[in-house]
Amino acid sequence: MHKKTLQRIRRVLAAIFFLGITLMFLDFTGTLHKFLAWMAKVQFLPAVLALNFIVVAILLIITLLFGRIYCSVICPLGVFQDGVAHVHNWAKKNRYTFSKAHNILRYIMLGVFVITLIAGVSSLAALLAPYSAYGRIVQNLFAPIWQWCNNGLANLSEHFNSYAFYSKEVWMRSLPTFIIAAVTFVVIVVLAWRNGRTYCNNICPVGTFLSFFSRFSWFKMHINEEKCVQCGLCTKNCKASCIDGKNGFVDYSRCVTCGNCMAVCPKEAIEYKHVKGNTTVVEANNHSPLSGNNETSSETVDTGKRAFLIGSAVALGTAAFAQEKKKVDGGLAAIEDKVAPERKTPIVPAGAGSLQRFRTRCTGCQLCVSQCPNDVLRPSTDLMHLMQPVMSFERGYCRPECTACSDVCPTGAIQKLLKEEKAVTKKGQAIWVVQNCIVVADGIPCGNCARHCPAEAIEMVPKRGDDTGKLFIPAINESKCIGCGACEYVCPARPLSAIYVEGVEQQRTI
Repeated sequence: MHKKTLQRIRRVLAAIFFLGITLMFLDFTGTLHKFLAWMAKVQFLPAVLALNFIVVAILLIITLLFGRIYCSVICPLGVFQDGVAHVHNWAKKNRYTFSKAHNILRYIMLGVFVITLIAGVSSLAALLAPYSAYGRIVQNLFAPIWQWCNNGLANLSEHFNSYAFYSKEVWMRSLPTFIIAAVTFVVIVVLAWRNGRTYCNNICPVGTFLSFFSRFSWFKMHINEEKCVQCGLCTKNCKASCIDGKNGFVDYSRCVTCGNCMAVCPKEAIEYKHVKGNTTVVEANNHSPLSGNNETSSETVDTGKRAFLIGSAVALGTAAFAQEKKKVDGGLAAIEDKVAPERKTPIVPAGAGSLQRFRTRCTGCQLCVSQCPNDVLRPSTDLMHLMQPVMSFERGYCRPECTACSDVCPTGAIQKLLKEEKAVTKKGQAIWVVQNCIVVADGIPCGNCARHCPAEAIEMVPKRGDDTGKLFIPAINESKCIGCGACEYVCPARPLSAIYVEGVEQQRTI
């Protein structure tokens, strides 16, 4: 293989995955997910949580054959780190150095991640998950810029009587999630700018898990000691800091098979080929093939076996500021914004099955939030389930025929539903608050909730004590209500609606 061929292939594939996943989060029209949703479903953690054993097996086989290609091609956060490091390389070339692996830190982060997943503390697990972290960055930081540009094009095209674009309201769905996304972005950029894949090597639980298998990969980067002149260029261009060129040592647990070392080697001394044995755990200074000491101790072999067994056990365990426009009434007076009620039980999307199941599988990647056409989904601010999507109806309601969230969910937290199934899935229950209703409080005829209920679960009945016969109040048929939120959304009462939806622990078909 030509020394730059591997690098070029990797960059092309990485660009395809990176752009595809990024555009999937940015697209608010619901068009691209039909073609690109599979890219989210082949991410490692979503595949594990979805119990998609075929995808998990394929990813592990790829790792056992070719090394941690997943991290440098499929993972969007890994490719993002490479992009930041590549920009820095334009200003400062040959800037990396070899460093020993911080295995204690890596295993602690992986252990914390697995324990929090099993314990159901999803907010902490979501902070470490690489795919979810990148999704939050795109949704909270990049999407507003994308939408503002779209709105500019929409305004411009309108002057030419063209409606190829339409405006999209830009608003902040959750301040805590925005802050987390901004901090994550700064940390990733700083670490990648300074020393390449520091986050990937030491913090990312997926990278650490795959490292157990990459040690035993069939194809590896191999330094040919007969050709090597120990110039150190491979070390200075290894963004994973895993090559000690002077001693001919490669840490395969951190190598992501990017091909940079092959591309810069002036003597073509680095080959990507089948290498017998595992030199990952050999100390560079004491057991280097160039140092003349080729001993391998039983302790070294046992360490490799333990790592492989730990990795297998973890796999089995894990499987189980936006701009807001004021609405005005006829251009004369500002309408007071609605305030979300305090719900005892949060409302989660239809297809979640149950609240417990949803919380166990959701990684808070924000893909469903970005795809919701009715602005119903937003990240939770509950500390224990921070960033997981919940439903609220201040800006719209959950249309019975819309299945956007279940179509794109990569983890199976929101199971895919047909439109007919979605229309009869009960995810909440409407509740009437007497004192907030304008019929009771102000004596004004209304009936908005009954007129707009798509399930016909609300009937207007005569108000007791009304001598005029013109005042009617809502009566809710619980057996018909599906919790779509249309009644809460259209209710004219402010700031709190006179009718609101309370979530249910267990969804069911009515």
